[in-house]
Amino acid sequence: MITDVRPLIEINQQAISLLYKELGVVDAVRFLKQFTQGFGDYTREREVIFANKSVQDIVSEIEKMRKTAK
Repeated sequence: MITDVRPLIEINQQAISLLYKELGVVDAVRFLKQFTQGFGDYTREREVIFANKSVQDIVSEIEKMRKTAK
């Protein structure tokens, strides 16, 4: 049996399309995220983002964002 070799990008696009169709967008993305390593150093970033903030400060910021999002 002889088959044509398709470009990898074409196969990836078809696979992602099938995942979206069968699983839905949210579950397809959750599935695909298993295979990515991500980037950055969250430990260092967290230290910068939350420096000098108490838990209550962070909670207050979250509550404020939720109110303005409505």
